[in-house]
Amino acid sequence: MAGRSCYRDVLPFTAMVAMECTNVGLNTLFKAATMRGMSYHVFVVYSYSIAALALLPAPFISHRSRVLPPLNFSIMSKILLLGLIGSSSQIMGYTGINYSSPTLASAISNLVPAFTFILAVIFRMENVALKSRSSQAKILGTVVSLSGAFVVTLYKGPRISLTNQTQTLLLNSTPSNSNWVIGGLLLTAEYILVPVWYIVQAQIMKEYPNELTVIFFYNVCVSIVAAVAGLITEKNPNAWRLRPNMALVSIVCSGLLGSLLNNTVHTWTLRVKGPVYVTMFKPLSMAIAVAMGVMFLGDTLRLGSLLGATIISVGFYTVLWGKSKEETGEDSGADSLGSPSSNKAPLLQTYKSETV
Repeated sequence: MAGRSCYRDVLPFTAMVAMECTNVGLNTLFKAATMRGMSYHVFVVYSYSIAALALLPAPFISHRSRVLPPLNFSIMSKILLLGLIGSSSQIMGYTGINYSSPTLASAISNLVPAFTFILAVIFRMENVALKSRSSQAKILGTVVSLSGAFVVTLYKGPRISLTNQTQTLLLNSTPSNSNWVIGGLLLTAEYILVPVWYIVQAQIMKEYPNELTVIFFYNVCVSIVAAVAGLITEKNPNAWRLRPNMALVSIVCSGLLGSLLNNTVHTWTLRVKGPVYVTMFKPLSMAIAVAMGVMFLGDTLRLGSLLGATIISVGFYTVLWGKSKEETGEDSGADSLGSPSSNKAPLLQTYKSETV
């Protein structure tokens, strides 16, 4: 009994906290590496190539399976589309972090449930009943989250001084107001693409239910697309040379800990505890990002970031509350089209963290 409780309660909690720390740590490490001159185009190519090499045995194992269908043109074309979406999302996201900070990235990542709900309504994958408490909560949470995003992106506010003098371990850099806004817009665009990525991924998994093989080919596609974009935009050939420095550490850690370990842990936790449990840990990343940014990057904590992140968190949990009420059937309103909206919410049900 104790072992089962540890497996279902203690281990998922520990794993999710560790993954949030890891994700923010990878973003902080990436920011430090780019501040030392690393190209984010080069970073995406190499980190995804490392992840693909680590997953190289997966397609050979699945090829011998008699249960899986053959990898035909339809499946491969969808994986290529997934790679295009993922590479675009990653490039915009890393560019946004480069212009702003990992703290802003962690704050805006909490907009994913709101964007997912909007897309689900647009594509008629979810019905909205205005008299339903769950729909009211999701609409209100979406509006509050988007309001918080405007605050955290457009308003920096006065500086909040934690100590008289912050000792940084890496580099000290405070983005300008214009760069902060550009970074916020790019990060917002990244997290708009995340639910689109889930739509395509869900379709692929229906046709070919083998996650490791799909992730392998996805990583290959992202590496190729990012390499083409990098060769066009990165004119300096020295940028592609890897040296034993912080850039190399960032690339290896992102490939192994981000693309591999993060996906595995989130998939396992989703199976054991469900999607609502996984998403509950997202606001934790903001606190971790603030601490790491101040300690390692010399980031300045400002009122706008704190206020906007708080508003986004309130909206985030409001959307999740509405969704949990809907899934458990504790809803006082009927669906506008006469059927339970919980049957038409594949996007919100499959939402994980930003593991694209």
